[in-house]
Order: sequence, then C-alpha cells, then structure tokens
Amino acid sequence: MSIFFHEEDLPENILADGPVAVDTETMGLITPRDRLCLLQISDGHGDEHLVRFGVNSDFAAPNLRAVLADPNRLKLFHFARFDLAAIEHYLKVTAAPVFCTKIASRLTRTYTDRHGLKELVREMLGQDISKQQQSSDWGGPILSDAQKDYAASDVRFLHRLHAQFTEKLEREGRSELAQACFDFLPHRARLDLAGWPEIDIFGHS
Repeated sequence: MSIFFHEEDLPENILADGPVAVDTETMGLITPRDRLCLLQISDGHGDEHLVRFGVNSDFAAPNLRAVLADPNRLKLFHFARFDLAAIEHYLKVTAAPVFCTKIASRLTRTYTDRHGLKELVREMLGQDISKQQQSSDWGGPILSDAQKDYAASDVRFLHRLHAQFTEKLEREGRSELAQACFDFLPHRARLDLAGWPEIDIFGHS
C-alpha cells in the first residue's frame, strides 16, 4: 500500500478499470466559499492518490475529470452529497454513477444512529482509523504526513464497505430503494449549490 501525491491532476492511466473510491478535503463546509483543496481517489488495489489544488488553481485536471465523469465507472463515496457538490462546483463535472456508504448504512444499519466512516470501518472491517486531522488546514503550502495518511484513509476502505453493503441491501430488500437514492444524489448536490441546503422541498411546511 502506498500513498501518491500529485499537483493539480492525476497522471494519465494511473488507475485500474472498475469502481473508484473518492473523497474531498475543503477549507470548510460552505462549498461556494470554501475552496476544494484536495481530492483523494483509489481504484481499490492498495494505493491511494491525493490530488492537491493550489489557491489559484483553475481546476482543469483533464485526467481526473475524465475519470469522475466516466458513466461506466462507479464512484464510491461516504456522504457523497458533500463531495459531489464540491466536484460539481470546482471541477465542473457530475461524478456519476454513485454509491454512498453513508446512505447504505442508514438503510441497513437501522439498529444504530452512528453512521460515520470511523464507526463503519470499526464494526464492519474490524479496523480503526483516526479522525484527528479532520479539521486541519487543508489549504496550507505543505501537507503533513499525518494529513496525507488521514486523507488516504478516507478512500482506503470504501471498496470493502461497498461489497458488504451491497450484500446487506440485497438481504434487507432495499437495493432498489438505495439505487434510487444514489441516482438522485447529483441532483441533491445541485440543490445545495443552488441555495436549498437545509430546506426540505418535499416537506409540507
């Protein structure tokens, strides 16, 4: 297992075919204000790739954008709604099709209200990940080894979680419902970007 660090784009043809795990790090939680600093991606074969974007980046990243926009490649996320909005806003692509482990967890692990990635990895995979660097400064000129390892860990386990959740969703008869939720996620992200982040447009009031 290795962590590879890249500036502004992925090298060409560096990922194997098949699903990719994706995550982002930003300067905060308000997407149009808090710029995209880092995108993590893994093909599930043991390596993680970190792509850093500078403060004046144009986010051109043709190789990365091609992977994210590939309609034949499944993208695995944890809390996809946030990452999809950041990718759409800064990289100008819709990352689809999508599988979100947080939604899968809410649909299958109904015995708990703990659906964070750390909890899923501990319960389902028997491993611990540190969230100590979660709120660190991702826009600084140098990322520490601890930051890089934290960022990589956010995509390291998603392929294995995807395999287990696919089985759980089938077991509970919720695969079609989950797929409908996943298909809607890019639209949910666009609603966030358009100004409806906290408003339930399906609600009565």
